[in-house]
Amino acid sequence: MSLLHRARFTVSAARLDQLPAPTTAEVCFVGRSNSGKSSAINVLTNQRRLAFSSKTPGRTRLINLFGIPDPMTPDAWLGFLVDLPGYGYAAVDQKSREEWADVLGGYLHERSSLAGVVLLIDIRRGVTDLDRRLAHWIGLRGLPTLALLTKADKLPYGQRVRAVAQVRKDLAEIGTLAALPFSATHRIGLEDAAAHIENWISPQVVP
Repeated sequence: MSLLHRARFTVSAARLDQLPAPTTAEVCFVGRSNSGKSSAINVLTNQRRLAFSSKTPGRTRLINLFGIPDPMTPDAWLGFLVDLPGYGYAAVDQKSREEWADVLGGYLHERSSLAGVVLLIDIRRGVTDLDRRLAHWIGLRGLPTLALLTKADKLPYGQRVRAVAQVRKDLAEIGTLAALPFSATHRIGLEDAAAHIENWISPQVVP
């Protein structure tokens, strides 16, 4: 069983100063609204509704932490999956977009326990200007990043391969980057993605 399957909801925070003090490894999930972030978290943790997606994109404004219990130490966490607010939804007012940018940028710049970033990109849309801005923030810290090209089942294999190559080129600013086609509904790329994330949380995976 993947250690990600043990994840459970821990805390929500509207601001960075409401987060618990950084302790063990955190892996954050970030992406454009409607990129399939909640679906990816749910399939990776093998849980139907661990992460919630709003019916109105751009409404989910909280930072949600999902703790993975440490089987060797009772009442301790092995690591956390961190669901960051989605970004880039056009109908959201400018002030709200700026507040989200502050939260995203602040977390990526300041969170000392951040071990890796999962960047979700709709494979049909490709890398947007907002994705590039986020990549710049990530690159400044040299954070290892996994780009999941979601909804990969919508494209034939050859187009998936070309899309992955293009994302690697577009996000070359991130030095340590892996990119995978991914589909929550068809479970494409699931095992490879889980292995990346597990290794960030616990390089010697506890069975």
